Amino acid sequence: MVFTVNKILALCTIVAQASLVLGLLYFLINRKNQQDKIIGFFGKYGTQFAFLFALIAMLSSLFYSSIAGYEPCFLCWWQRIFMYPLVFILAMAWIKKDHKVINYVLMLGLIGVVISLYHNYILFGGSELISCGTGASCARRYVFEYGYISIPTMCLTSYLLVLGFAFLKKRHNKHRALSN
Repeated sequence: MVFTVNKILALCTIVAQASLVLGLLYFLINRKNQQDKIIGFFGKYGTQFAFLFALIAMLSSLFYSSIAGYEPCFLCWWQRIFMYPLVFILAMAWIKKDHKVINYVLMLGLIGVVISLYHNYILFGGSELISCGTGASCARRYVFEYGYISIPTMCLTSYLLVLGFAFLKKRHNKHRALSN
């Protein structure tokens, strides 16, 4: 079962990374077009998409620690500290139609990206600038699919997706406010 989940999550990560690159290119090409339907769609539903990817990230991390039995390292815990609240903040924002929380989502997501980047740096052979502490090693690869997909890589991709959708939502809200 763990093998199958690893393969599925790794493939989803690759698709997500390709989507991020294509989405960024599309956005850069069409950013001045206020009426772009694709950017408008993802901006309008940015909270829901961000919630979905934060939820998937949370459930995946719980699967790896609770079912697969992988002990989270110090940096994994910090990545969780910034991802888990996003699920609840985004769920409440969606339910209450509260668009003001996007700034909090962006801040938590940005901190999570920094931690994930550092974790990936260590995982791929960089020296520890800050001690990883005791317990599970931050350089241990429980998952390593397709030559680069690891749990920290999956986490970084999730954070980037959440940030991307939160940014589009913030942009959508700004344009909506200006047009009213």
